[in-house]
Amino acid sequence: MLGNFTYCNPTKLYFGKDALDGLKEELPKYGKNVLLVYGGGSIKKNGIYDQVVAILKACGKEIFEDGGVMPNPTTEKLAEGVARARAAKADLILAVGGGSTCDYAKAVSVSVHCDDDPWEKYFIRFEEPTCPIVPVGCVLTMVGTGSEMNGGSVITNHAQKLKIGHVFGEEVLPKFAVLNPEFTFTVPRYQMISGIYDIMSHILEQYFSGEDDNTSDYIMEGLLRSLIHSAEIAVQNPADYEARSNIMWTATWALNTLVAKGKDTDWMVHMLGQAVAAYTDATHGMTLSAVSMPYYRYILPYGVQKFARYAVNVWNVDPAGKTPAQTAYEGLSAMEAWMKKLGLVMNLTDLGTSPDLLEGIVKSTLVMDGGYKVMDENDIRAVLKASF
Repeated sequence: MLGNFTYCNPTKLYFGKDALDGLKEELPKYGKNVLLVYGGGSIKKNGIYDQVVAILKACGKEIFEDGGVMPNPTTEKLAEGVARARAAKADLILAVGGGSTCDYAKAVSVSVHCDDDPWEKYFIRFEEPTCPIVPVGCVLTMVGTGSEMNGGSVITNHAQKLKIGHVFGEEVLPKFAVLNPEFTFTVPRYQMISGIYDIMSHILEQYFSGEDDNTSDYIMEGLLRSLIHSAEIAVQNPADYEARSNIMWTATWALNTLVAKGKDTDWMVHMLGQAVAAYTDATHGMTLSAVSMPYYRYILPYGVQKFARYAVNVWNVDPAGKTPAQTAYEGLSAMEAWMKKLGLVMNLTDLGTSPDLLEGIVKSTLVMDGGYKVMDENDIRAVLKASF
C-alpha cells in the first residue's frame, strides 16, 4: 500500500545549453553581497568561473570568494566558510561545482547565524535550523548527488572518523539551480563514472525497500534503464550532449525526494561507503561501488521478490524456468558486469583501504532500519570483509 506523504520541492531549475541565463533572472531577488563557493579551481580553467563572475558583476553584486571546497567537505572547512560568510554579510551563497560544493554551501547557510556548534547540532543531533538561513543557489558542474534539488548536506569530521549526512527541510533547499550539461564535459573520467554510480546507488537505496507494486518503483526502473543506456554512451564519448543531459536530469530526479514517496528506503550502502570515506577520504561514488555487490548479495535472501523484479525490469533477465532467487542473482551479475565495463572500483583494497581499518569502519557505520534487513555489527563486518 502506498503510504501517506507530503511532497514539496521549491527549487527552481534552469536546464539546457542556455541555463546560465537563469542566473540573471535570479540574482536581482537577493541582496548585494554574494559568497561565491567553489572547489579546487577547475572552474577557472574551463571558463565557467569567468562566465559566472561576469553575470554577478553585471547584476551589481559584491563578490566574496570561498574556494577550495574539497570532495569530502570537513568540519574545519565548514568553520572557515561560516567565518567568510559572516565577514561578507552574505545575502546569497552561490555554489559553483558538484555535489560536495552544493552540500557544503547548504551547511554554511544554516550555520552562519547559528549559536551552537553546527556539527553537534546538525550532524550529531540532527536538529533543524532555528536561526535565519542564508539562501543558496547552485551552478552545477558535476552530476551525481542531486544536491542541487534536495536538502542534503554531508560533512566529514576526521577527528571523530565520521562522515554524516543531514537531510534538511524544504527551507534549506537551493532556491534555484543552473544545469547546463556542457558544464560537465571536462570532468575527469574517474569523477564522471563515480558520479554515475552515485546516481544509481541513490535510486537503488530507495528501490530496495518494500514489496508493494508502488508507482515510485516504476519511475525508478525507468530512471535506471535511462542511466544504464546513457552511461555506456558517455564513457565512450564524454561530450555526447544527449547522454550527458540525460544523466544530469536522471541525477536530479534520483534524489529530489520524489521517488522516495511511499517508500521506507534503505541507505545502508551509503552508510557503509561514508564510513569508509571517513577513514580514507576516497571518492564518494567509488566507496559506494566497492561495497554495493557484497551488500546486495548479503541482503538478497531477505528481499528475493524485489531483486527478481529488478533483474527482469531493469536488466532484462529472462525468468523462464528459473526460481526467483536464480533470477535475482542473475540480475546482480548483470549489474556487476556493467559496473566493471564502466571502470568502477569493485573492492575496498583498490581504494587503498587495508583490513586493519575494518573494526574502525564497522564502528563508524551508522545503522538504518528501512531495508530488508536491519544490520548489526556482525552483518556489517561480514559485508565489509567481502568488500576487500
